[in-house]
Amino acid sequence: MTAITRRSLLCSAATVIVTFSLPRGAEASVNTVAADSVDGYLSVARDGGVTVFAGKVDLGTGARAAIRQIVAEELGLSPGRIALVEGDTALTPDQGSTGGSTGIMVGGVQIRQAAATARARLLSLASASLNRPVGDLETSDGMVVARGDGGAVSFASLIGGAAFELPIDKTAPLRNPDAYTVVGTSYARPDIPAKLTARHAYVQDHRVDGMAHARVVRPPAIGAHLNDVDASSIADIPGAEVVRIKDFLAVVAPREWDAVRALRQLKATWSEAATLPGSDNLFEAVRATPVARVEMLRSVGDAPAALDQAQRVIHATYSWPIQSHASMAPSCAVADIRDNRGTIWTASQSTHRMRWTIAKLLGLDGAKLRLVYMDGSGSYGTNGNDDVAFEAALLSRELGRPVRAQWMREDEHGWDPKGPPQLLDLRAALRADGSIAAWETVAMPPVNTPNAGIPLLAAVAAGLDDGRGSQSGFTGMNSDPPYAIENVHAEVRWLATTPLRVSNLRAPGKIGNVLAVESFFDELAAAANADPLALRLRLLSDPRGREALERLRQMMNWTPRASPLERTSDLLEGRGIAYVHYKQAENYVAMGVEATVERSTGAVRVLRVACAHDCGLMINPDAVHAQVEGCILQTLSRTLFEEVTFDRARVTSTDWSSYPILTFRDVPKLDIALIDRRHERPLGAGEAAAAPVAAAVGNAIFDATGVRLRQAPFTPARVKKALDEQAT
Repeated sequence: MTAITRRSLLCSAATVIVTFSLPRGAEASVNTVAADSVDGYLSVARDGGVTVFAGKVDLGTGARAAIRQIVAEELGLSPGRIALVEGDTALTPDQGSTGGSTGIMVGGVQIRQAAATARARLLSLASASLNRPVGDLETSDGMVVARGDGGAVSFASLIGGAAFELPIDKTAPLRNPDAYTVVGTSYARPDIPAKLTARHAYVQDHRVDGMAHARVVRPPAIGAHLNDVDASSIADIPGAEVVRIKDFLAVVAPREWDAVRALRQLKATWSEAATLPGSDNLFEAVRATPVARVEMLRSVGDAPAALDQAQRVIHATYSWPIQSHASMAPSCAVADIRDNRGTIWTASQSTHRMRWTIAKLLGLDGAKLRLVYMDGSGSYGTNGNDDVAFEAALLSRELGRPVRAQWMREDEHGWDPKGPPQLLDLRAALRADGSIAAWETVAMPPVNTPNAGIPLLAAVAAGLDDGRGSQSGFTGMNSDPPYAIENVHAEVRWLATTPLRVSNLRAPGKIGNVLAVESFFDELAAAANADPLALRLRLLSDPRGREALERLRQMMNWTPRASPLERTSDLLEGRGIAYVHYKQAENYVAMGVEATVERSTGAVRVLRVACAHDCGLMINPDAVHAQVEGCILQTLSRTLFEEVTFDRARVTSTDWSSYPILTFRDVPKLDIALIDRRHERPLGAGEAAAAPVAAAVGNAIFDATGVRLRQAPFTPARVKKALDEQAT
């Protein structure tokens, strides 16, 4: 095998050109993708431009701007002179999967330290060149400049086209945040103009010469086996072929529409299967599921004893439904696997991990397999992107030519791995004066298998799966209260199974957990006839959390009172708040909602959302603002509309009618206050603002109606039923 360097890949492959722009740095003959090497992340071209190689990818969070800003700040360079390569396994270090705001919090921090190490080397080289002490030098606009009139030397002349050959120095000094000129400013996202003018290349747009189009034929029931296929049933479709490997069945054709025709026309018979409990019985099935293991999340004092001895105990059960990623366009991938090597173009947020997964499942040499990240149509966690990448690779290997695999809408809604169901039982003891004596949470999410990937549909069907478990994210977090309560017991009972295949869906588990915790806290405030904001502040000592709540108080012009108010009109108005210290370790978010409830129909309309958001150091405030907006709007959709339905055999919510989402007419006024923490670590903003949305909405509904909703989504039918039960 001929050695492939970054230089040869960047300068020769036409497929690279459509994936990312490389105006500079492409000529640097740096071979390493080592995650502990400066050269793994940075190269300086002969003209002084810089290319950054990021293993993390931009899933719509604005990381393409932020990563450039981070490097520009540390090196002393305009962001416009920085090119970015992301998620290409042949060119970038393995920085782990992108998710949980780790693109900046982990990936950006690693790249910042690499840039700081590179800056130190440039200063050292310039010191020798200019015969000046390092302390007299500074970097600016791609130059190392001596203070006074001591001259200057460019990055290009110091190291352009050569390697740094340096390990990352974790002690290399970082720029003083007080002197930032790039980080902390709103720099325009470089991908937006092309996206707005339909010139941006998504993975769905990618084409390879000689490529076949594929559609996978799904069974009529989850767990069904393929009995027989009549290939002659598509004989009239030009070039159409059938590919079968055990229970995996697909059709391919030279033209995409012919592949769709073949999908609809192919005759196949399957076994019967009825393995699901049905969504109407979901939470009965969840409660009856065996517990695989118990994790103690938090234990303070002796909550069981305090609850046993209390004269007044309040209890409640909250549930969160199964939800789909519901990406706006179906997942897609292109693969060219020939001669035990190849390339896969994918929107996977885990290209480095998927590289070795696919290689193992297909018996390929992982060193000869390359995954190239391209934007998809949204992911919000692990949707169908990994599945379709493997399907394209499997079909390409079988056919010996490039294959573009594209899901249909019913695939995306029906077969994507789902955000899992959650069930939480809560109890609390109140003293005579209304103070909280004890708190207990028992959370019941499906089992989380650490470091295990989601079983891929095609791998299971083809008999190639290696027994990997499901990974739905850290769904037990934030099921304990963030407040100073004398006795707290919070445990997670990880359930052995779940009805549908699961994966991490944006802010995995935290939305349902915070719904339970913050709604139950409001229940306690109402029982104590206390103002819910004042009670939170009374029991919260963290100054950053208190500042977020105080900022929210100002934004909502909050007047203390107990909830709910007595109202008699048909259109009821209410307000609600919720607070989260995300994962009890990251962002601080305080959220307020103003909403109306129509008594006659149960329709909920959110009029305004106010959010105070603290994510530490903000690289790009405009991008943070956009992310917070996105978190709020998507979670309003999940709170009010989204719920996967299924019968005994299959998912039945497979289109936008049966799985509705938020529309433009449902969008409320958004007021967002970003709290600047320039000297704190950057925490990212991809998830945290999603966590308190449902709780704030539920608390607003209670304030308006006196009805406590404990099961999401808060559909008109569910709200109307609760109102009718209240009336009787």
